[in-house]
Amino acid sequence: MNTKDTALLGPGIAKPAHPVRMALAGLGAFAVAMGVGRFSFTPIMPMMLRDASLTVVDAGWLGLANYVGYLLGALSAMLSQCRFELMIRIGLIGICIATAVMGIFHIYFVWVLLRLLVGAFSALVLIGISTWCLERLALYQRPLLISLVFSGGGIGVATTALVCIGLTEHNVGPDAAWILLGIMSIGITGLTWTVFSVTRPVAVINREAGTGILRYNADTIRFLCCYGIFGFGYIIAASFLPAMLKNALSSSSAYTWSWPVFGIVAAGATLAVAALRRRIGNRGVWATSHLIMAVGILLPVFWPGMWMIVASALCVAGTAMVVTLVALLEARPVAGNDAPLLIAGMTATFAIGQIIGVLIARAGTISNDGFSPSLILASVLLACSTLLLKRNRSDH
Repeated sequence: MNTKDTALLGPGIAKPAHPVRMALAGLGAFAVAMGVGRFSFTPIMPMMLRDASLTVVDAGWLGLANYVGYLLGALSAMLSQCRFELMIRIGLIGICIATAVMGIFHIYFVWVLLRLLVGAFSALVLIGISTWCLERLALYQRPLLISLVFSGGGIGVATTALVCIGLTEHNVGPDAAWILLGIMSIGITGLTWTVFSVTRPVAVINREAGTGILRYNADTIRFLCCYGIFGFGYIIAASFLPAMLKNALSSSSAYTWSWPVFGIVAAGATLAVAALRRRIGNRGVWATSHLIMAVGILLPVFWPGMWMIVASALCVAGTAMVVTLVALLEARPVAGNDAPLLIAGMTATFAIGQIIGVLIARAGTISNDGFSPSLILASVLLACSTLLLKRNRSDH
């Protein structure tokens, strides 16, 4: 911490943790929020279906409950004046408890409630971590540290999937999987707990400087729309590509390993994009990622086959967390000290996009229209959003 940093914090402000320690704590919290809170159900669902504790229809409603909870969590963050450290801690504790309880109770209504709560807690952690880390790590001008934080999403997904693969190979049931992931989350939360100290005055500096009201203009509206389109496009791909990949791969073991590969690719792309951000900027990376995802989604529509499906999945994996990173980074230049409100709003529109995407995907499945119309719609919207992202930033 040099003299310049101390001056930014002001007299009497407690010295924050070392930047690398902050980045690693952010990575751990992101891994719990994304890998456990948001995406653990995907690798555990086959275990629950196998044990006849869940039907495919029931699984769909559990997934939707998580998306609705994510929306509610984002909306509560917009209305709350809770400090970011406390928001992170509440979210992490909630994820730990609700995940472990999934393996204890076998009442479907309770499962729905728990998945809704976990979604809400995940949104709190995402918003809290994004704002807390971006505010502090920006002082050090080390882009790789910020990328390290957001790589936690892919690392969490890969770790959760590997745990489920190991348990499945040893014929362990889903109850143990939920409880083990809950215990692992408690361990990670414990390691990060002191970093997110609620006693450091530095935690409230930037929030106190904000107006507390998100000022809507052409740029903020474009951001909200584009991030909502991202949520819609991502969930459409996530709804159809796994089923397509499973049908294309003759080896069931190969399909099982697709989810860890997804997480590793997502984490690697997030780390690798640090240099690219310096060359073309956050908006350039965001627009490029949307275009890559749009093209990737279309590949299996016009060129069906295993390798096109694999290429499509890699396009989605390589851009999902990258978009999250650069979009939330760009919130500060657009909204200034009210960036936390814009981040919460973007998280809410992402959740809305996901919910709409799930309903459209389900409607297409029921009507036997297949996956093509939904994938084409998602691709067109993602491509159109790149035009919005290339608009010049509005004057504030």
